[in-house]
Amino acid sequence: MTDARLRRGRGSLAVGFFVQGVTFALLVTRIPAIQDRYGISDGLLPLFLAAVPVLAGVASVLTEKLVARVGPAVVLRWAQPVVLLALLGVGAGSQLWQAAVALGVFGLAVGALDASMNMLGVSLQRAYGRSIMLGFHATYSLGGIVGASLAWVGAHWHLSLFVSYLPVVAALLPVVLVGSRWYVAGEPGPADGEPEEGAAAGGGVVFRMLLPLCLVMTFAYIGDSTVSNWSAKYLQDVLGSSEELATVPYNAYMVTTLLGRAVGDFGVRRFGAVLVVRCGAVLAALGFAVVAVAPGPWAGMAGFTVLGLGLSVIVPQTFAAAGRMFPAASDAAVARLNVFNYVGFLVGSPLVGALGDAWSYRGAMLVPLVLVLVTVVYATSFGSEKARYGGSHERSRTVDVG
Repeated sequence: MTDARLRRGRGSLAVGFFVQGVTFALLVTRIPAIQDRYGISDGLLPLFLAAVPVLAGVASVLTEKLVARVGPAVVLRWAQPVVLLALLGVGAGSQLWQAAVALGVFGLAVGALDASMNMLGVSLQRAYGRSIMLGFHATYSLGGIVGASLAWVGAHWHLSLFVSYLPVVAALLPVVLVGSRWYVAGEPGPADGEPEEGAAAGGGVVFRMLLPLCLVMTFAYIGDSTVSNWSAKYLQDVLGSSEELATVPYNAYMVTTLLGRAVGDFGVRRFGAVLVVRCGAVLAALGFAVVAVAPGPWAGMAGFTVLGLGLSVIVPQTFAAAGRMFPAASDAAVARLNVFNYVGFLVGSPLVGALGDAWSYRGAMLVPLVLVLVTVVYATSFGSEKARYGGSHERSRTVDVG
């Protein structure tokens, strides 16, 4: 595989991550507007919101079978346009059943997209021979910031959902269709930096070995969903901030997530994945601790900001670790691991809400704190201390492709 082809594949996949960040942010940040448009009651809204990750998890499992036939590049090439069109469909309808159909299609397509996108990222990292997964997820975070900003513009100018979504979809759809021409997957091969026992057992995925990574993925998304769903309410209701100030923590969290992922690959190359993940878990726990004891809104925002830096490195490195653990079956490992992304999303928000109502929201913040600290124990599942993807540990057969 030529260096130029790898560079084009890396660039086009980064664009795909960016577009998905924009798309997902445009959906989740306009949930109140979607609810108003379709007259979805407060009692029915959780069912609609839960259906998306449930269907995405189903699609992730099915994607494992599909990529065995056509490859992840083909799945991603068609899944991403469907996600964009489903977003437009959410803004175009007026009947409740239309919202259900559009969100259902969105969930199924986004499950296939997330799985195939991370499959390609893992295989490209293997081809590069050094850590690049965090860079892909950094472009996703950047897309999330752009999408949230576009959503703010739409809300500020009181634009309808369709008018808000149409120009974005019209601009991004040709980009992903053209960019998909250069998707490329690395070849399956030996684990990056070390052989793994899972690779020797016939090349299949041993769920017992994958389970620690599944738990880490779940705990990371419980933490992430706590921030996305409860940071504004926590700042306003518990710490007494204004409504305007309550919108800041999530933006600060997204910015520090972007910064953490932008520099995270260099940390992995220098210090190894295990140390980077452990430091990220400790930082995230520290952030939750600050939030739980914060005397006022500014201290709370500082805690959410630290959280972004800590959680930012965990998810990309979890996907990368699955690829190292099962190098001959990395697509299947990523597809199964990706399901626990949605498990964490489903569990996190209701868990914190239930504990907050029954006990206190300060106390509820201690639960994701404890869960994310479990990652410190499971960090050995991310490979040996030598799994750095670069420097003295880079495979000699790997060419530096920029």
